[in-house]
Amino acid sequence: QVQLVESGGDLVQAGGSLRLSCAASGSTTNINLIGWYRQAPGKQREFVASISSRDTTNYGDSVKGRFTISRDIAKNTIFLQMNSLKPEDTAVYYCRAITRVFNIELWGQGTQVTVSS
Repeated sequence: QVQLVESGGDLVQAGGSLRLSCAASGSTTNINLIGWYRQAPGKQREFVASISSRDTTNYGDSVKGRFTISRDIAKNTIFLQMNSLKPEDTAVYYCRAITRVFNIELWGQGTQVTVSS
């Protein structure tokens, strides 16, 4: 099984930057796709970014050009570099992984990002 633990959430001013981390443990070689979603109060969970086992990246329209997803394979960790943050980026950010075997969806516990205006 794979476990995901996010960190790095914080309170930041608009225009600032923040880097989130998601550390994976367990059967990490079983991860086919991993990425970030976010959920603001009263809103549905929204796709932010993902990176595949072949390093193919995808981004949600609202974060393109501002956020960058990357990974450190040796540390089994992915990162989300968030620049030019806006108040509308305020949300709980969740790490999500899809396994190779059975396409099981796994989620971390989330980390809070708050952007003040």
